[in-house]
Amino acid sequence: MRLQRARAVIAAWIVIALMPALAACDSSPQVAIVSADNQTRGTVKVEVADKPDTRELGLMYRSHLDDDAGMIFVFPVPTTAQFWMKNTKLPLDMLFADSSGKVLGIVANAQPYSEALLGGFAGTLYVLEVNGGYAAKHRVVVGDKLEFRGFDPHTSR
Repeated sequence: MRLQRARAVIAAWIVIALMPALAACDSSPQVAIVSADNQTRGTVKVEVADKPDTRELGLMYRSHLDDDAGMIFVFPVPTTAQFWMKNTKLPLDMLFADSSGKVLGIVANAQPYSEALLGGFAGTLYVLEVNGGYAAKHRVVVGDKLEFRGFDPHTSR
């Protein structure tokens, strides 16, 4: 009886000790936002919009987005990307980044349902959309870098 209990306690401690390592092995697509001094400002699990139809739909019609979630738009070539909020129910922050992942510009708290064109930063290859207020809360600034984890951030379409 004592031996079984000791084994159960040891097994429980092993599981607890391995939990951080198992969490780090999460293979879902993620984007980390890293400052110039290499400090991680935040990490979000992302849906990847790397095809014309997924880029067009984006986060429209959603009524909820988890605090640590977002969508990464991947374009086939650098462009002067502009977005609108038509049919988008949630306020969003948009981080526009170049081919190296460097943040070129930030649109903060984009107004839901607005048809105004937002962004327009030349050389944009990636746009990360997150909940409105995320950039301010995590002190994201122009010049920070997006790091891609668990997916290939390229598309030919």
